[in-house]
Amino acid sequence: MNIQEAIQQSDGSAAENLPVAQLMNSELLVCGPDVPLFEAASLMHEGRCSSIVIMKDNEVLGIWTEKDALEVDFSNDASFAMPISEVMSSPVRSVAVWDNMQDVAMLFQQQGVRHLLVVNEAGEQVGIVSQSDLVWNHGVANFLRLRSVKSVLKRPMVVVEQQSTLSAAVARMKQMKSDAIVVSYSDGGNGVLTERDIVRFISERRGDECVGTLASRPLVSVSGETSLFKVRNYLTSSRLRHIGVEGPDGALVGLIGFNDIMLGVEQGVYQELAVALHERDRALNLSRRHLRLAEKIIESSPQGIMITDKDGVIESVNPAFEMLTGYRADEVKGKTPSILSSGRHDEAFYSNMWSTIHDKGYWQGEIWNRRKNCEIYPELLTITAIYDEDGELSHYASLFSDISDLKESEEKIKHLAYYDPLTGLPNRRLLNDRLSMAIAHAHRSNTRLGVMFLDLDLFKRINDSLGHSVGDELLRDISRRLKSVVREDDTVARMGGDEFVMILAEAENADGAVRIAQRVIKELSRPSVINGNELVVTCSIGISFYPDDGTDNETLIQNADTAMYRSKDLGRNSYQLYSPAMNASSLEHLIMENGLRSALEGEDFELFYQPLVDCHSNQLFSVEALLRWHHPTMGHIAPSDFIPLAEENGLIIPIGEWVLRSACKQLKRWQAMGTDVHVAINISARQFQAENFLEVVRTVLGEEQVDPASLTFELTESMLMDDALESIKRLAAIRDTRYGDSHLAG
Repeated sequence: MNIQEAIQQSDGSAAENLPVAQLMNSELLVCGPDVPLFEAASLMHEGRCSSIVIMKDNEVLGIWTEKDALEVDFSNDASFAMPISEVMSSPVRSVAVWDNMQDVAMLFQQQGVRHLLVVNEAGEQVGIVSQSDLVWNHGVANFLRLRSVKSVLKRPMVVVEQQSTLSAAVARMKQMKSDAIVVSYSDGGNGVLTERDIVRFISERRGDECVGTLASRPLVSVSGETSLFKVRNYLTSSRLRHIGVEGPDGALVGLIGFNDIMLGVEQGVYQELAVALHERDRALNLSRRHLRLAEKIIESSPQGIMITDKDGVIESVNPAFEMLTGYRADEVKGKTPSILSSGRHDEAFYSNMWSTIHDKGYWQGEIWNRRKNCEIYPELLTITAIYDEDGELSHYASLFSDISDLKESEEKIKHLAYYDPLTGLPNRRLLNDRLSMAIAHAHRSNTRLGVMFLDLDLFKRINDSLGHSVGDELLRDISRRLKSVVREDDTVARMGGDEFVMILAEAENADGAVRIAQRVIKELSRPSVINGNELVVTCSIGISFYPDDGTDNETLIQNADTAMYRSKDLGRNSYQLYSPAMNASSLEHLIMENGLRSALEGEDFELFYQPLVDCHSNQLFSVEALLRWHHPTMGHIAPSDFIPLAEENGLIIPIGEWVLRSACKQLKRWQAMGTDVHVAINISARQFQAENFLEVVRTVLGEEQVDPASLTFELTESMLMDDALESIKRLAAIRDTRYGDSHLAG
């Protein structure tokens, strides 16, 4: 099959003229400013993108496109590694999400660029649109059928010989402002080298090679009489960017790409459409062909179009109007647009709208209208005043599109940004916003507010034993209960995991906050039935107050968190108010934790041995190993202070091994002196439950060659009750630990 047959088969109906919201590519290709040029080019090549946006901290710094690739010096290998920020284009032009294809096409022509960022009402980047996107989606099939390829062949063909270097070819493309170049081969054939190829060479860090080995060949070409419509469809279906143009004698006379087709469209159909809509009387003087083309575009447009006379009486509507509103053309002709009014806008809104139309000649914005079935929906509406050749107002043209999906998407994005997806409660970001507002209000009104930090006790056990699905459902149930306890003006937010924060507005005294904390504890003490499991969860609560305990978000939340941990230390399922002493205690806690690590590394611990004497014989029969620690700045620290801390952060396991080894060494020294004595060692819960506890005991006894019968491990009853069956198994394994013929006492 030859090229002309392939083009005939690719001939299909063109897409309709679409708003930017449906036309844009919402997946931006993004990189940071420090990314090397070849890596950015590789991202573009792999993603088949013609541009990459450079961003830092959600701020757009610039853009690098295939056109910018022509600035790279291929004769210098260091060029490939330079940061993308040094070669990017800035600033980046943008269009609004509600702009239509006509507006975008005019901007491409005016700005001289090929890519435009798409932003929403908040100025946030939501996508990007390129000239290729417009060519692929133009709903102007009839116009393109009427134009031939040779009609847009304006620029001279740029040709280089196959032995030319890559840097020379790129310099030639840049000089001629061409996005592609023809490579001539000695055998009479031709190839093509495009900007997209240049990007690929940058990603591969190609040197200054001959273009004959790099060009794509053979160059696909068509007759100059071929319609732009067929060429556009063929380029789209075959994923080509450029195609050669042959003269009557079959010789290659030019090269065109999407940019050339775009220029042809810009200079034709959109100008004709603008004239048809804004200068109706002047449009009557155009040829019948142009009139039919404009009418066809209006009929096929996905935007609703309504034409009224100067008094606002509807004269005509297009099929999209009927589809979007539910009204037939004969039902609205002769009536005014008020038939669509939703009732949501007051008289001032419409007064401002018409004032803008009279002053500027047009109005554009969002409006709520009503369909025939009484459904209210949001529109993006443009109203344009049309004047005759004498400058007299003759008509109004309204173009609108249904933006319900766009509004819904914006709401979903906004909800995800500010609310926890599991519980529906405000997240950390919204909590900070509301707390800042509450602090500002409390400051202006000279009132107090409370911040309550809540953490569920032992929630991890539920996740581990019953699964995360049960844990998630329990969190949702707890969230509902917390909302039911507080007042309407208060805020309940989820910080993450099983942590919640409540803002208690206008907490005049501590008693009110305490009552709420008591209600929370009482409410959560009621069992939750999840998947047949009856679960009771307790909580620990800490409370801080503005301005007593802090005047900013971070301090108030941090102090409430400190009070919450104090509540846990005192036995859980309770609340505590913050006091400065708690903060000092937290600092001491941190110093002690760091000191524990240093003490273990420097072996700053000591073992003291308390003798146990038989009251009948007054004979020493055992000693109890007691761990002591002298901190270099805090002095002697009681075991009741540092042992729980060591258990909490896991250091008790290596400390316990040190105690066991040190006691064994001392036992050997006593035995060498002829003293027969037992040593009793206290074993912590976390140490006993560690998976490798038995292995550590066996290793230490083996290395120190200590008779297990000389040791006694002391365990608490509560430790054994946590998991009785597993504890019994461990005790049996410890009892059976041997060294020679002896057993370890339990």
